[in-house]
Amino acid sequence: MGNPVVIVGSGLAGYAVARELRKLNAEIPIVMISADHGGFYSKPMLSNALSTGKTPESILNGDAVQMASQLKITIRSHCRVTAIDQPGCAVILVGGEKIFYDQLVLALGADQVSLPLSGDGVAKILTVNDLDDYKKFRDALAGKKRVSIIGAGLIGCEFANDLATTGYHVDVIDISAQPLGRLLPSEGGSFIRQKLEESGVVFHLNASTQSIDQVRERLCITFANDASIETDIVLSAVGLRPRTQLAVAAGIPVNRGILVNRLLQTQFSNIYALGDCAEVEGKVLPFVMPITHAARALAATLSGNPTPVLYPAMPVIVKTPACSTVVSPPDFSIQGEWHVDADKDGVKALYRDETGNLLGYAVLGAATKEKNNLTAQLPPVLM
Repeated sequence: MGNPVVIVGSGLAGYAVARELRKLNAEIPIVMISADHGGFYSKPMLSNALSTGKTPESILNGDAVQMASQLKITIRSHCRVTAIDQPGCAVILVGGEKIFYDQLVLALGADQVSLPLSGDGVAKILTVNDLDDYKKFRDALAGKKRVSIIGAGLIGCEFANDLATTGYHVDVIDISAQPLGRLLPSEGGSFIRQKLEESGVVFHLNASTQSIDQVRERLCITFANDASIETDIVLSAVGLRPRTQLAVAAGIPVNRGILVNRLLQTQFSNIYALGDCAEVEGKVLPFVMPITHAARALAATLSGNPTPVLYPAMPVIVKTPACSTVVSPPDFSIQGEWHVDADKDGVKALYRDETGNLLGYAVLGAATKEKNNLTAQLPPVLM
């Protein structure tokens, strides 16, 4: 039958490709290589698991054995790929074992960005990038009261809402002037800030974290202006960096992510990439919907029907129950401006180009009821 399709990565992207490929072809051998336990779960569920009553164990949909049986694939868990032998069509594992492939899919995900901070408490900073990280975070929360989150972006705000709802004192620190600075105009940022503050979140904005020091049982966070706060736990959520190291070492071109064409193909015709590690025509889209569309197209290509990926408008629902928020981020490289209607009940922000075409939107509070109507007016992200 020849060599298998090898998928490196067992996150949402890796599993989506395996599932879609199985729908199209029951026979093609598939090997998934996972650096961790290899089980399947929805990573977006991590940031609201406390308030929804989910334990780390209940978030797991199926372990590696169950998923291998269900999808009729081979899963190699706790295996790390150290190199891609591109001329030999093989991946090399720790220890030197080679797994040969017919087609290779890189679903490597992204790493949390680490800030260059000083202080003897830096090693205590937690990040949540997978289920194992989340278990550590939940264990650390036991018996604690104060959590400080560095980063007021999407993940930072979702965790802040989740923690405040369940009774923790939450401080959120960010260098920008508002929460969700990359997604919302200032009126939207002010609105979500107010709603999260009403739920108990304390914001420290325009604040640059300089150092984290251990002070007895607690951690002291010092800002650039010498102000400081004490906390029990520090969670860093300042962004993601696509995992590109394997690709670079194999001579695969990268920019922000691994460069792929519309077939999600690297410069080598039998090596593909998708998800948080991939850059498709200049776009790195670390959300669920782009992964779903990419996996469907790639599965068709892998099964012999070359299919370019199409991205429709894909609004992002921010999981902050204190402030319903839906954003369809515009392509800010296209000249345009925000047109904002705001009142005490909500914010409706429309990003229009010079001729009035709708390119993106952000709706908060009562205005979220307009999301379907607005989405229908948006151009596709990638035609």
